[in-house]
Amino acid sequence: MCQGETKLESELKLHSSWKSKLQSEFEKSSMKKLTTFLADEYKKGKVIYPQEDDLFAALNLTPLDKVKVVIVGQDPYHGPGQAHGLCFSVQDGVRFPPSLRNIFKELQEDVGVAIPKSGSLKKWAEHGVLLLNAVLTVEDGKANAHQGKGWEEFTDKVIHLVNEERENVVFILWGSYAQKKAAFVDRKKHFVIESVHPSPLSAHRGFFGTKPFSRANAYLKSKGLPEVDWSL
Repeated sequence: MCQGETKLESELKLHSSWKSKLQSEFEKSSMKKLTTFLADEYKKGKVIYPQEDDLFAALNLTPLDKVKVVIVGQDPYHGPGQAHGLCFSVQDGVRFPPSLRNIFKELQEDVGVAIPKSGSLKKWAEHGVLLLNAVLTVEDGKANAHQGKGWEEFTDKVIHLVNEERENVVFILWGSYAQKKAAFVDRKKHFVIESVHPSPLSAHRGFFGTKPFSRANAYLKSKGLPEVDWSL
């Protein structure tokens, strides 16, 4: 571990495009408190999702200079084998959570992509879709267990970086939490798509039929930028 690096930064290497911009975040008291909190939880034998190597998967799979679309989630899935560092995504072989199933239904209706066998959205991440949760860890079986521990400040900075350093990015904000978190996004520079959350509790009240995938690509095309390959 290099002098001045926190455990999170030294053991979980960030892609260079993000690390150079986020270096100062790891020196803040909020991140140091978060690091201590997580270390204590691991020492207590708590089961934390996702695995440590996947905490920054969203950033490592989608470099800052490659971001075309940002999708904002809230909290990692808290069941065994689900979370792997990408919002709404689950690992291969895991049953689709209800919100993800609804996303796939809208994807099929919107752009004709057949509902896939795997719930992993890794291909999206590799094609420029930043799948960012507001909180990057959770305790097994305890939704929102790590809210308010410091992750929110870190992920706010990530969104600020995209907002400030990139142009013509599509922000897909499902639900009031995501909309509030990214409320500062400059709509003169970027395109914001908002709707209710794909959860079964709200999907029929304004998620289905919103066509976020085709609208995102139409915007990118209008700016002369490569469209996202939404196939999975």
